[in-house]
Amino acid sequence: MAFQEVDNLLDGSLTLPIKGKLYKIPAPPALIGLRVQAIMQAAATAADGGQADREVLADAAERDMYADVLGTAHAEMVADNVEWPMLKHAAVTAMVWIIQSKDRAEAYWNTGGDPSQLAPNRQQRRSTSDAANKTRSRGSTSGTKPHPAQHRSGKGSSGARRK
Repeated sequence: MAFQEVDNLLDGSLTLPIKGKLYKIPAPPALIGLRVQAIMQAAATAADGGQADREVLADAAERDMYADVLGTAHAEMVADNVEWPMLKHAAVTAMVWIIQSKDRAEAYWNTGGDPSQLAPNRQQRRSTSDAANKTRSRGSTSGTKPHPAQHRSGKGSSGARRK
């Protein structure tokens, strides 16, 4: 078996519907993908109270990240006068796609960017764990009962000799 051409295996674009129009976001070049990954990692580190790489974050401030991740769709959205919240949501969705997967980007898009809707709620988590806790484990199927352990002397459980 030989490796197939990767172009045939991976879908190199993301299509997002905005106000009845489909915007096709092309996969970014490797350099942009690597930079987005580094910026998101630095931002996550800073959000967790860690020491973020200021050079990486300064680089993000210098460049138009949204234009980079949206590619040709960015200019199209601007020309179509797409509102800022929609353009921003599309750009962040593209970032999720770049650093995670198309499935995660779709989940993010469909929740309107609300992170509380990405994770199951407490009631769903509990009902899932309750069902798991009610499952009884199977016992022995050999049909025999365990015998009490005998002492090594083989003389019963007391181990004392009778005379």
